[in-house]
Amino acid sequence: MKYIRSNSLKRLFSFKRRSFDSDSENSTPHSKCVEGFQEAEQFQRPKWKCFSFEEIHDATNGFSSDNLVGRGGFAEVYKGILSKSGEEIAVKRITRGGREDERREKEFLMEIGTIGHVSHPNVLSLLGCCIDNGLYLVFIFSSRGSVASLLHDLNQAPLEWETRYKIAIGTAKGLHYLHKGCQRRIIHRDIKSSNVLLTQDFEPQISDFGLAKWLPSQWSHHSIAPIEGTFGHLAPEYYTHGIVDEKTDVFAFGVFLLELISGKKPVDASHQSLHSWAKTIIKDGEIEKLMDPRIGENFDIQQLHRIAFAASLCIRSSSPCRPSMIEVLEVLQGEDIEKEKWKMEEEEEVKEEFWGYEDLEDCECDSSISLSPPGSFSNRSSSNRSR
Repeated sequence: MKYIRSNSLKRLFSFKRRSFDSDSENSTPHSKCVEGFQEAEQFQRPKWKCFSFEEIHDATNGFSSDNLVGRGGFAEVYKGILSKSGEEIAVKRITRGGREDERREKEFLMEIGTIGHVSHPNVLSLLGCCIDNGLYLVFIFSSRGSVASLLHDLNQAPLEWETRYKIAIGTAKGLHYLHKGCQRRIIHRDIKSSNVLLTQDFEPQISDFGLAKWLPSQWSHHSIAPIEGTFGHLAPEYYTHGIVDEKTDVFAFGVFLLELISGKKPVDASHQSLHSWAKTIIKDGEIEKLMDPRIGENFDIQQLHRIAFAASLCIRSSSPCRPSMIEVLEVLQGEDIEKEKWKMEEEEEVKEEFWGYEDLEDCECDSSISLSPPGSFSNRSSSNRSR
């Protein structure tokens, strides 16, 4: 494979093999607790390791089709068990693509560079990589699957309100960490329910950094083309002008909150966006109409109002009028909602509230995937076009 001979890959992994074990033992990263988050004061050496091909081959039973839990345009994900530790893992294998190999190598390196230093309970951590006989990323396996798989599977019992609220808080903490707690600002660009995985105790973990971007501290935003992401989650300034910053993620998080409350998908069968449907209901003060009917009256009314108000702030069309993620957390966890603080003049709604079939066909979309157990994975490339 052409990209296995890349100098950038050789440099990266020769450095890891030389320095990881010895340096990690002698380095003790210093950190401070800021508003409930561990924020790095200085450079922390990455904790991931280099796996041999034999290790991941044995763990996945030779990449058996029985262990395949996800497939997208550029990757396949297999469940596995490490023979030495017995730990369950998810192995993301980058598929070969001829002329696309160079692009896939670049994206592979970018994803490692983005998540290699990430360490937070609400962000999926990278266990390691392998570049023997292909390109592989290794993660801890999320036994509960994705939020989307549990939220939209009508064959399963509906998620309880306490769990939904826990997911909202945890995901907000993870996103705040990416924006403010990392060594560099990370813009995820694809926050959605299928990219939030759940541990055994329903702790949410943000995953799938295939579209993520570093945002240097001196930059106010990125200008990106082509537009990539998921329909129903794209902020207006992104799909109209290609502008990406923290507020792009905040908008998508607002849609995610509405999805948690209502149980509805981001775009319905008529191609209407969830946030446009919810805005009218919130504006009329009929918050309880947002609730997922499957959980009946089993919810906390105050928590519902906090989540709905936070969502209404996040999905504002004007990017500067949206809150930061720490402000979102203050709304979600605070005892009183300071609505006066967030008053603004009536904003002009962006007209592109409906996605027609021509939008689905003309917009270039990313085709990476989410890591989740069998039956709960999502293929962005196909699912976006089928809505």
